[in-house]
Amino acid sequence: MNQTFDLKDGWALRSRPDDHTTASTGALWPAVHRFIDAHRQEGHRFAALDPTGAACSLDLGALAPERFGLQPADPLTTDGSSWEGAADVQTLDRQLKAAYCGALALDASAVRDETRRAWLHARMETPATAVPPTTAQRLLERLVQAEAWEHFMAEHYGHGKRFSLEGCEALVPLLDALFEAAAGRGIRYCFMGMPHRGRVNVLANVLGATPATLLGYFESDPAHPELIHDLVYHLGADHEVATAHGAIEVTLAPNPSHLQSVYPVVMGMAHAFQSGQPHEDRRQAALPLALHGDAAFAGQGVVMETLALTQKPGYTVGGTVHVIINNQVGFTEPNPMDPQAARYCTDITRMVDAPVLRVNADVPQALLRAAAIAVDYRMAFGADVVIDLIGYRRLGHSEHDVPMLTNPRHQPRCDRKSSVVALYAAELAATGVVPDAPAFAEQCRAAARARFAEPGRPTAEAPAPQAQAGVEALPLSRTGLQAAVAAMTRLPQGFESHAMVRELIARWQSAMHDADGRTDWCLAENLAYASLLAAGIDVRVSGLDVQRGTFMHRHAVWHDQAGRHDPFVPLRQLPNAARFEAVNSVLSEEAVLGFEYGHSVQARKALTVWEAQFGDFVNGAQVFIDHYLSAGEEKWGQASALTLLLPHGYEGVGPEHSNAWLARFLALCGADNLRVAYPSTAAQLFHLLRRQATAAERKPLVVMTPKSVLAKEAGSHCSIDQLVAGTFEPVLQEAELAAYAGATRVVLCSGKLYYALERARREQGRTDVALLRLEQLYPFPAAELARVLAAFPALRTLVWAQEETLNQGAWHFVRDDLAAALPAGAALACAARPVTASGATSSHQLHLHQERELVQRALGVPEDAGH
Repeated sequence: MNQTFDLKDGWALRSRPDDHTTASTGALWPAVHRFIDAHRQEGHRFAALDPTGAACSLDLGALAPERFGLQPADPLTTDGSSWEGAADVQTLDRQLKAAYCGALALDASAVRDETRRAWLHARMETPATAVPPTTAQRLLERLVQAEAWEHFMAEHYGHGKRFSLEGCEALVPLLDALFEAAAGRGIRYCFMGMPHRGRVNVLANVLGATPATLLGYFESDPAHPELIHDLVYHLGADHEVATAHGAIEVTLAPNPSHLQSVYPVVMGMAHAFQSGQPHEDRRQAALPLALHGDAAFAGQGVVMETLALTQKPGYTVGGTVHVIINNQVGFTEPNPMDPQAARYCTDITRMVDAPVLRVNADVPQALLRAAAIAVDYRMAFGADVVIDLIGYRRLGHSEHDVPMLTNPRHQPRCDRKSSVVALYAAELAATGVVPDAPAFAEQCRAAARARFAEPGRPTAEAPAPQAQAGVEALPLSRTGLQAAVAAMTRLPQGFESHAMVRELIARWQSAMHDADGRTDWCLAENLAYASLLAAGIDVRVSGLDVQRGTFMHRHAVWHDQAGRHDPFVPLRQLPNAARFEAVNSVLSEEAVLGFEYGHSVQARKALTVWEAQFGDFVNGAQVFIDHYLSAGEEKWGQASALTLLLPHGYEGVGPEHSNAWLARFLALCGADNLRVAYPSTAAQLFHLLRRQATAAERKPLVVMTPKSVLAKEAGSHCSIDQLVAGTFEPVLQEAELAAYAGATRVVLCSGKLYYALERARREQGRTDVALLRLEQLYPFPAAELARVLAAFPALRTLVWAQEETLNQGAWHFVRDDLAAALPAGAALACAARPVTASGATSSHQLHLHQERELVQRALGVPEDAGH
């Protein structure tokens, strides 16, 4: 008989005339192979994994030997040897059920590589060793501590939300086992992210937070409320976890209530740390550990983006161990696994071929094996692996919720279930492993409660900002910049560059050596990086198409047109320089910006840059702008110097690729949290990037960068002397100040609008209007602006001019600061495009008409002039 799997009927028998698998003919092996493969491939669908029994696993009868044309008594020996250590089918059946259909099950259906599947099968088919009594006692003790914390909090702080771990208390010993396994493989650092569910419990029982500190967050009348900057279940931690194999330093990243957002952040932190270690193998340098809730993991798009991202060179982390805290429900919406249809919350990981180890949270000893297999798999293949910790949620989404309102069928199962502590203690006592297990559990409970109740300062500690990594101002010289260009343009023998690159090389060399040579934006940016690299500061530029740049404005990587050479990276040719990376990301903003934020937090002595393909694409990463970049330091003491380059400018190409949403960033500014700049010259960009990398205070920098129109504006280019001798100027004044000293009207603007204003003023021969540029919008340079305005004693009108619409530019955010800077008797006005909902027009003709009107209003020219 031959047997194949039928999705409707299970393992069904189908006869073929030429197939005679009977014991009498000795032709059992094809049927035995199918029997084994069925367990390997589908065993997880038959396993008893749900502690509540709600999930409808397939009937084990479908995996009975008889369904494969085998009989339990059929012998499996040939010439005295046995098959898989089993002398007969009955023994093999028992072994396969234990390996694949127990409390720990393997779902390797996504793993396409045969070598990896064979490795996993070998591990699963190796019989589990008996857990020593001391280990069993420790497991029970850790479960008691996890449970006792929840009960202690419920008794003393019932009013507070803690997002209880009850139903998945096994997470605590699982983390212990993961750290033990990692340390046993020589890993000494772990970067970890997790959602709110069970976070306070983990802080108290795993990551060394003192109970008094945590409890201070739950006090109804805390002694020092000014020290509490975020909710306790958002907090991070740094703790040295002791293991039998030595300590492992664990960093738990803080995160907001956008649960999965911390996932790419942790990946960026791990990547940055690994890059700075002597280990060439990222697997050995640090372990990324990502915990997820089942509903969020299945539903949040950033999960898919991050999974894809970490498979790409430049973003790899040597594999991630994922743990799903799977209580099979979201807030109110059930999210059950479906073995019948083989649908699980982990299905998204199929895209990275990740195996899934599904484990019953009520069977603690299975956790040890799951942790060991997961860490060993990651170390063997440098690939992602998932532990699906299947438990339940005894309480509601929070402790004040009423789950029976929306889950009346499933919640009673959770309510009446015995706890994992009671079940495991009874099992240990019944088997004689720990005869006095219930009494031992009570001793552990009393000790835990005493520790939780220890007196201490019951208040939160103010988040301590990370140590700043500023350095002294870096020296610059003409010869140094010339040498950098020489090294960057020295191509390998036989390298056939593109004609545009050959022209670029000629321009770069002219800029360095010719009296009338000019440095454009492309060269200015590359030279800024070169000067930092020469000073030992790493530079990383990441985002969509950043190697070339959307507008062909960077050219950080050159390609041999004949295909004989590897890509040429000019900034890697500098002698004795730091590390430079220009990495094209996957087509994503959210995960990539999250990753680079994490990188910037960890790589404190590097310049980390993320560039949007177009400025409006930052919309896709708004969570990280609002909750990490703008507030991470105040909430968590997490300093970041991430630099955002956002191409911005109205050019008549429509709303979508014109607007980097400057107003949104300015709305987030406060308490010295961000730097927002809008440079109008190549020299300003050069100095701005250098200042960002060497600043004593590390703050995120948001830069409105030029698109093609400004990048090609000859007036925005500079000489080498402006690079060597200059510095970043928050306010740029007239180059020929004396010619406009009698101006009665001063127009202040940012970006490329300056050049349209300057051309119109020159054409009209106006000397009564002075033009100033506000290059830094936040922190607002009030002192610098007041000093510059003092040069115009006849000033009567200060005009703020912006190319954006009135409702989408900087006007509403700079208006008060401008009013405060006005000399006595002067008036304040604004020239902007009319208010619209969408922003820039998609008609080039209308764009030019709007710009003429805007310039005329700014300069004080009658609206009908020039028509």
